[in-house]
Amino acid sequence: MSENKIIILGIGNLLLSDEGVGVKIIQDLEARYNFPENVELVDGGVGSFSLLPYIESAKKLLVIDAISGGKPPGTIYKFKGEEIPPQIIEKLSIHELSFSDILNLAKLRDKYPEEIVIIGIEPQSLEFKIGLTEIVEKNYNKLLNEVLAQLKEWGIEPELKNST
Repeated sequence: MSENKIIILGIGNLLLSDEGVGVKIIQDLEARYNFPENVELVDGGVGSFSLLPYIESAKKLLVIDAISGGKPPGTIYKFKGEEIPPQIIEKLSIHELSFSDILNLAKLRDKYPEEIVIIGIEPQSLEFKIGLTEIVEKNYNKLLNEVLAQLKEWGIEPELKNST
């Protein structure tokens, strides 16, 4: 584990409407900002054991995904460390492999991040369709700002790329 490695992990499937929001956030962060060397943006796709090296190398892990928590679509969620309900980690698992399985494996191998934060948004649709639904699109910048606020809390303020 690097001394101060921060991994920003977007999970999701762009082919399933709102389910792709985590990956879209990563794409936007890469397109708009320059990050310090200790910050790595990871398109986690639909998740698998391939995420393990990223999780194990992180001192701090920020996970972004669609979260079905039962609230109205577009609701923003943020959970930190011990506040993360086990069912939320399980719900990140509509992917190939349970995200909690990957986290537990990292824990078993004694390579667990010092801090984990999960930020997500309640999806309206997980149907086979490219693009976010209107309500999630409307709340997208709130989600992005929540991610940037968490990074700022960790002392990371990415520079806007020149728009030339």
